[in-house]
Amino acid sequence: MTSSANTMIDVQGVSRAFHTAGTTVHAVRDVSLEVARGEFLAIIGRSGSGKTTLLNLIAGLDKPDSGAVFVDGEDITKYGDREMTEFRRHTIGFVFQSFGLLPLLSAAENVELALRIAGAGLRDRGRRTDELLEQVGLTPRAGHRPYELSGGEQQRVAVARALANEPPLLIADEPTGELDSATGAQIFQLLRDVAASGVTVVTATHDPFVIEHVDRIVEMDDGALVSKPADEEPAPAAPGPARRALPPRRPPPGV
Repeated sequence: MTSSANTMIDVQGVSRAFHTAGTTVHAVRDVSLEVARGEFLAIIGRSGSGKTTLLNLIAGLDKPDSGAVFVDGEDITKYGDREMTEFRRHTIGFVFQSFGLLPLLSAAENVELALRIAGAGLRDRGRRTDELLEQVGLTPRAGHRPYELSGGEQQRVAVARALANEPPLLIADEPTGELDSATGAQIFQLLRDVAASGVTVVTATHDPFVIEHVDRIVEMDDGALVSKPADEEPAPAAPGPARRALPPRRPPPGV
């Protein structure tokens, strides 16, 4: 591996094809990409361009047919099932388009559950849950269940849950896909703040407002990058300590 110590993600010549009903779909074609620590990167492209498949390869949810994916200096393509589970549990936070909250749990309980699964003690779970809900501006809504929250509030809870274990990498797949434009812009600003704290954020999106918040945009078309950012130096990480606490955010009512 030749990437610098400032590199969080190094995708090297990765390809992935799917074979269904006698047809081969080349979802990702020889993609190389570097992402710096603390960078906020957006992957854009039309539906079917390969954005989500590339995210899945970076996150270890899928394995490439060829090439390698390094995350935090480790070649995750060589991991077995147990190693991959530990990697995802401690290295990556996930934010999805559909929020993915448990409907019978409150906002606080949804966040706390992620900490419980990770083995955090009762006292640490309570403290960390309070910190995260304050970070995303939802302390007053901690006791509300998902159906009592707006779409934007639910996605804020999802971001808080994704950050529960203080992962160095956050993967967000179409995080504003079910939100209106104003609320979507607020979610991207929240992710911008997360990146400013030292977390590397990679998102796949169709949202045109993403350009106002990210450090860099790459475009995919037919499984390939339209431009080859691997030939460029990754953007420098945001200054400051990697785990700087973010100031409380107070979204407008109903967001």
